[in-house]
Amino acid sequence: MTTKQANEQSNEQVNEIDIDKLTPADVAKLADRLEKDEYSNAFESLQDWHVLRTLAFNRAELIEPYYHLLDMEAFDEC
Repeated sequence: MTTKQANEQSNEQVNEIDIDKLTPADVAKLADRLEKDEYSNAFESLQDWHVLRTLAFNRAELIEPYYHLLDMEAFDEC
């Protein structure tokens, strides 16, 4: 699998998750997986990271305790 194919697959999986339905408990589980970093491959962690990042822009109140996992600079999207 090429990097481009892996990125496309990761984006598709993130799009399948309805972030409006995620609960604080769901986000805590996701953050726990990211902190433990016990994935079988890098693309699994990338998928969780993309979900967390999407939440940062759409439901920031859910990720406040986990913001450090995003390692984002101020004005990252500018």
